[in-house]
Amino acid sequence: MRLLYKFSILLAVISVFSAQPAAAGTDVIRSNGVIVRFEKPLKSVAMEVAGIYPSARKELGTALRSGIDFIPEVILMSDRERFLRIAGNRLVVAVAIPGKNLIIIDNSEMKRYPYSLKVTLKHELSHLLLHDYVGGGELPRWLDEGIAQWVSGGMAEILTGRGRAGLEKAVLSGKLIPIRALASGFPDDAQLLRLSYEESRSFVEYIIKKSGTKGMLGILNNLREGDRINTAVIREMSVPLNDLETEWHDYLKRRFTWFVYFSSRIYEVIFAVGALFLIYGFIKVLIRKRAYKDKDEDE
Repeated sequence: MRLLYKFSILLAVISVFSAQPAAAGTDVIRSNGVIVRFEKPLKSVAMEVAGIYPSARKELGTALRSGIDFIPEVILMSDRERFLRIAGNRLVVAVAIPGKNLIIIDNSEMKRYPYSLKVTLKHELSHLLLHDYVGGGELPRWLDEGIAQWVSGGMAEILTGRGRAGLEKAVLSGKLIPIRALASGFPDDAQLLRLSYEESRSFVEYIIKKSGTKGMLGILNNLREGDRINTAVIREMSVPLNDLETEWHDYLKRRFTWFVYFSSRIYEVIFAVGALFLIYGFIKVLIRKRAYKDKDEDE
């Protein structure tokens, strides 16, 4: 029911931006192999999108060794609440709709946060390219998101928690989310969602570390041929997905230790200890003053 609701909103947005742009206060740019629909005050942003698209397309083609042979459509929005009715989560600034080769970007957040429009565009374009390349084959969400982050160089959809602290804590506490649980979708909880993104990128980077870009692309080719993800991994890397995940966990445990965790936060620890001493000293002064006051009153 929720998916149907979101899809109906999406269709409404597309219809508003597609039908009679001038009458609706919107406009369109068709240039350099991309269609950009936008509210008229966002014309400069739309021109920037059209301008950076060719280089973003070229960089994606080089990284994934597959060209974009479709014309993507980018919708720029300035109304955050309207965007959220489509995205369904306050942590995202853009969404990709592979079945329609469509990208929707919330420009209001792009202005408030230090995000690169090109990084965001590359991230969303990679989703469209991956789904187009695999076709009707299986594409697990963790692989889709992991590659998108690897290609774009960042978690372009995440507003907060952009570092690896969430992954570190999950490794140290033994609370990593199983990769199989991230195959069909990510959790709605904010912290678990951030962790899902971090895990996806880390696992894809581990695959590339272990077998190179060739290995990751080989998995995609196997999926394109109709393999399920476990079969695709075995064919390319000669190891079942569960065993590969265990290897990755062991790698993370060697990389993230409590000593490294606290060493990287030594200044935070010193500050916290110093603050405790200040509080302790302040309390001692108050107690001493109270004792003197009581003594004077007794005399």
